[in-house]
Amino acid sequence: MPIDWIWGLIGGLLIGTGGAVYLLGNGRIMGASGIIGGLVDGSGHDTKWERLVFLAGVFLLPIVLMPFYREVDPHITSNWWVLIAAGLLVGVGTRIANGCTSGHGVCGMSRLSLRGFAATIVYILAGGVGVVVFRHLLGVI
Repeated sequence: MPIDWIWGLIGGLLIGTGGAVYLLGNGRIMGASGIIGGLVDGSGHDTKWERLVFLAGVFLLPIVLMPFYREVDPHITSNWWVLIAAGLLVGVGTRIANGCTSGHGVCGMSRLSLRGFAATIVYILAGGVGVVVFRHLLGVI
């Protein structure tokens, strides 16, 4: 029986725990797009080091955990233009929605935020439509 779902469960537990620690530690929501956005637009200047430490952890933890990984195929496209467009669209979408999956989906929904539930429903539906259009209709991913 495949047990790949366990990696998703472990990842979800780690993200949820990180969100709880971040909220309890400083009273703010752990939304990656807001953390990055505050660095980019300068609005988070007073919490710059906290934001940089968070981002360093996001980038360095997978490197630290590499000895425990088995070979993983992420099923990602090799088309660089599709990857660039996807990244830009995700960035624009998180700014329009005032948050991302970690902010709305994990932290917002766990606080029973109506805006968190609404945003999560919208991005899940948009992701499903995106897969149908780009994979099944256009065949680019």
